[in-house]
Amino acid sequence: MLTKELVAASTEPLVLSILSGGENYGYALIQEVKRLSGDKIEWIDGMLYPVLHRMEREGRIVSRWAEAENGRKRKYYALKKDGKKALQDQRKQWGAVSEIFKQLWKEQYV
Repeated sequence: MLTKELVAASTEPLVLSILSGGENYGYALIQEVKRLSGDKIEWIDGMLYPVLHRMEREGRIVSRWAEAENGRKRKYYALKKDGKKALQDQRKQWGAVSEIFKQLWKEQYV
């Protein structure tokens, strides 16, 4: 399992990355991150939804209510233009951090 600090720091770029593939709803986001991480990241509703609401307030994502196949209503989230730009910025930042670690750890373990 990853530390809660690392999970918290990676939440927004993970959400933006998943939503770049198309709209999705909260529970599906939780399940996709769990799958992609090999069960190393397990989000809970109480952690994800405040992030989604903040991102919506900031204009990075938009939401809409729709009825699912089972008749229940779901809130779907999608990227807005500002969300696409935020994703580009996040990719650059995480890429820079990743490169630093690659350099540091390569030297330590060669």
